[in-house]
Amino acid sequence: MQRILVIDDDTDICLLLRRFLTKNNYEVAIAHDGNSGLNLLQEFRPDLVMTDFRLGDTDGGTILSKIKEKFPFIPVLIITGYSDIKIAVNVMKLGAYDYITKPLFPDEILLTIKKALESNETQAGSMQENVEGNNGKENTQENKKRTSKTPKYIFGGGEESNYLLKQIKLVAPTNYSVLIYGESGSGKESVAQEIHLHSKRANQPFVAMDCGAISKDLAGSELFGHEKGAFTGALNQKIGHFEMANGGTIFLDEVANLPYEVQVLLLRVVQERTMKRIGGTKEIPLDVRILVASNEKLVETSKKGKFREDLYHRFNEFSIDVPPLRDRKDDIMTFAQFFLDQTNAELGKKVKGFSTDVIENFMTYAWYGNLREMKNVIKRATLLTDGDFIESKTLPFEISNYSKLLFNDSPQYTQQLQVTPQQFNPVVSIPTIPVSDFSGNATKPTLKSAAVEAEHDMILKILKEVNFNKSKAARMLGIDRKTLYNKMRIFDL
Repeated sequence: MQRILVIDDDTDICLLLRRFLTKNNYEVAIAHDGNSGLNLLQEFRPDLVMTDFRLGDTDGGTILSKIKEKFPFIPVLIITGYSDIKIAVNVMKLGAYDYITKPLFPDEILLTIKKALESNETQAGSMQENVEGNNGKENTQENKKRTSKTPKYIFGGGEESNYLLKQIKLVAPTNYSVLIYGESGSGKESVAQEIHLHSKRANQPFVAMDCGAISKDLAGSELFGHEKGAFTGALNQKIGHFEMANGGTIFLDEVANLPYEVQVLLLRVVQERTMKRIGGTKEIPLDVRILVASNEKLVETSKKGKFREDLYHRFNEFSIDVPPLRDRKDDIMTFAQFFLDQTNAELGKKVKGFSTDVIENFMTYAWYGNLREMKNVIKRATLLTDGDFIESKTLPFEISNYSKLLFNDSPQYTQQLQVTPQQFNPVVSIPTIPVSDFSGNATKPTLKSAAVEAEHDMILKILKEVNFNKSKAARMLGIDRKTLYNKMRIFDL
């Protein structure tokens, strides 16, 4: 039975949560203030902590920091009656898994708890053993039980997948740093996890950090931590990702997005295997294996001056290319069934499989978003399915009509997307919208085409100004990177 620690100074809420969670087969411990909650951590050893943001003796941010200092992989949910985006952003930066606003809704609580526990299932047992020490055979067996449930990812059995696994098993037992290349959504983090699980560090922590999602100002603090008072807003000591991964493996996703000045600090850490927290003076020894991932070749990025060449060579002891899903035809339906099983469990449904049309659609489509796109497509389709099999009508239009859009010039298909067959670019999964026809002659101008052309010109102008640094371009355009990537595909940039 999984354990949940609830920290809240409202006795009524504690009572209601205890009854509700116990009824749903969780073992629950209650603390009415922060200090009591922290004391219970060692004794109760929870799988998840729920804490109110406003406590009598402290606040949720402080509690969160102290929990993460000793138990980095215990997921923490913050309960707040103040539905303030600033609070949400702050607690997520500090390492909270998610936050829940009052009034509390039972379905939301259960779903959030389930996702938090599932996302942390593999890491929780190994990290707890690492931090607390080996507490005997019984604790080790319990950790193994936690990690032996339904896997989070699979690799398939096709030729490309077998070669990928062969590389993983070859490099995993070493301490080599590994560069993992692949398109967005192709499973680079899953490869990193598999390397860790096949290594001698498998029972030590695996810590992942998305470098593309961290702002320039916070990157150093996230990697190396900081001391209290190190900068404005540093109200508490913070443990960074490197320190949390000590003894285990750190995975730096989209590493090319790290600011240049942070790359300098990172180079020293890689060379010396020691670090200092931001604002600190104490040298902290590190025993960490470093895995990094990028969707662009770092050797090219270093030639453009955006990534330190010496750091690239430090990372490039071994490299792995993760093939895109469209090159793994033998595994497409294996992955699809895996995501269907996951979604059935999440939604409590019993969809058995896919219709013949859907299988044909999946095998034809190019999957430009790779495994991430497939997972989202199947989650949507499963939600819309009432019968035993997923039908093509539940798929997005560009997937269910992909082959027709490429090879059929019938107006019934092209009119729905408001493009001609010549305007559809087969290199991407969405139509391009140029303002001239296939022969190069200008089409009749419309308000819509003028707006499209203006948007195209603005995006291209900004991209050129920042030397095609997509993170900078997205910030200057006031959009997120995903939106920018989609627009670049639309305009074939």
